[in-house]
Amino acid sequence: MTIRFSTRIALVAAVLATVGCTGGCLFVGGVKTRSISVAEYRDKMAGAWIGQSVGVAYGWPTEFRKNGELFDWDKLPVWKPELINETFSQDDLYVEMTFINTLDTRGIDVGVREAGIDFANSRYRLWCANANARDNLRRGIAAPSSSHPKNHRSTDDIDYQIEADFSGILVPGMPWRAVKFGEQFGRIMNYGDGLYAGQFVGALYAIAYFETDRVKTVEAALRCIPAESRYAKMVRDMLAWYAADPKDWRKAWKLAVDAYGRDKGPNMGKVSYSAIDVKIRWCCSATSGATATSRRR
Repeated sequence: MTIRFSTRIALVAAVLATVGCTGGCLFVGGVKTRSISVAEYRDKMAGAWIGQSVGVAYGWPTEFRKNGELFDWDKLPVWKPELINETFSQDDLYVEMTFINTLDTRGIDVGVREAGIDFANSRYRLWCANANARDNLRRGIAAPSSSHPKNHRSTDDIDYQIEADFSGILVPGMPWRAVKFGEQFGRIMNYGDGLYAGQFVGALYAIAYFETDRVKTVEAALRCIPAESRYAKMVRDMLAWYAADPKDWRKAWKLAVDAYGRDKGPNMGKVSYSAIDVKIRWCCSATSGATATSRRR
């Protein structure tokens, strides 16, 4: 599959960076207007794509091999630059290419139904929430009904969370716009916490163009999702555990597993299986330093 990333999208995003945020999804400190040059935007955008690509390529060999357990450091994969090519075969990345192509061909304000049509016509392999949603679409259940719990058995799976990077990368300093992308694309396959997870991740990327403090970045992104959601509660817990003992990430990891990693616990959502609930996957990756931060090449 060959996707042309239009310079038009990059330029639109750079221009829109001077537009103010609205509602509770404000930039850090309440600053409503920020600007970024096209050159700086392109540099940070490239860094963001490379950052997520490296994370995916490095992490996939260990996926599902240590659920609820810490991996032995001496058994972790050895990173080699050529491994980055593994990302071409990972759904974390290639699904995003469909979303970007939809934006390029249908416009930045494309509706969820039209985006769902493009997703339904994709031909790559899918699993879990993505596969369930695409099956629904092909059976005639249009988006956003394709992700509704009445039609979907795994609404809190990690799918949009791992595919939402594009939504913040395209809109520097505008977390509210990343949230809107979630309504256009995330609702195809996820619902509730599953959707909020991707909107949160997108907001992290958008905020990180201007904020270098990780805690402030997370706090700002937290304001972009419903405060009463279980996902927001998980983020607040992570911030509290970090503040209580910033140096002991293993302790925070254990607390996260106990609180959010149990199959039938009160925080568990509707997932294919517990290892891919959006809350446990983000909180455990955050404890190991994988929280989204500002990226440069």
